[in-house]
Amino acid sequence: MNFAQWINPRFAIPILALSGSFFAAYYPVWIKLIKDWGVDDNYSHGYFIPFIAAYMVWQQKDNLARVAKKGSGWGLALVVLGLAQYALAWAGSEYFLQGTSMMVVLFGVAMFLWGWGATKLLWVPIAYLALMVPLPAILWNKIAFPMKLFASAVAADTIQALGYTVLREGNILTLPNTVLEVADACSGLRSLTSLLALSTAVAYLASMEAWKKWLLFLSAAPIAVVGNVLRLIATAVLARHYGAAVAEGFLHTFSGWLVFMLGLAMLAGVYTLLRPSSRPSRTPQSNEQ
Repeated sequence: MNFAQWINPRFAIPILALSGSFFAAYYPVWIKLIKDWGVDDNYSHGYFIPFIAAYMVWQQKDNLARVAKKGSGWGLALVVLGLAQYALAWAGSEYFLQGTSMMVVLFGVAMFLWGWGATKLLWVPIAYLALMVPLPAILWNKIAFPMKLFASAVAADTIQALGYTVLREGNILTLPNTVLEVADACSGLRSLTSLLALSTAVAYLASMEAWKKWLLFLSAAPIAVVGNVLRLIATAVLARHYGAAVAEGFLHTFSGWLVFMLGLAMLAGVYTLLRPSSRPSRTPQSNEQ
């Protein structure tokens, strides 16, 4: 789709009207999301998601210009379904379903206006927006709790293997001179949500085979777990020598940033291993004299 088509009133006016209606309908949801991103450290990456999604769409502009555009009535059904989800979630004050209803509506709009061919090119950028919507607390805790127990168990076993005395009771690590509690913030789920958002974008934009894209995307989970376990081990060892102060305040926050930077480095390492080699292939030299 070229620039002339975008400024053509027959095309631009309906798109502007549709976009205005969409944002007017979801204005309260956007306000709530922006407030959540500002106070919830687990979703502070939400500010970047819409812009990354927009860039994903921009990357597909040439393919979108070539694909056949034949609207489908099924798209209108999806729009109605998404708006019904929004209305019911609004009535029940369920913010997660309110936010994710936007993705359903956007899928429907794409299919209704341009058909299945264009929707297939847009489904990842649209679905990517779901990563900016905070999970319900009950679901977050269901995921965070087992991750917290797993990280505590692995950290305790490793600390003992290093020759330190530690007693684990659930998510409590008892050292000879202090007691450490593995809180929800130390479950690794916070790092996982941010790394998933990043690995999804990198995998989508990377020029590599589909299976490598999936491997890069899925690598965020073990990277987040490994980074968090290393953080727990380091905190416990330092607390054994310097007291519980190393697990509190600034040092605790700083260690979280270090773990996230380590996760970025590991993700970059996975990408480096998976990306195609840029070295030109050697052409056999002729034996002719």
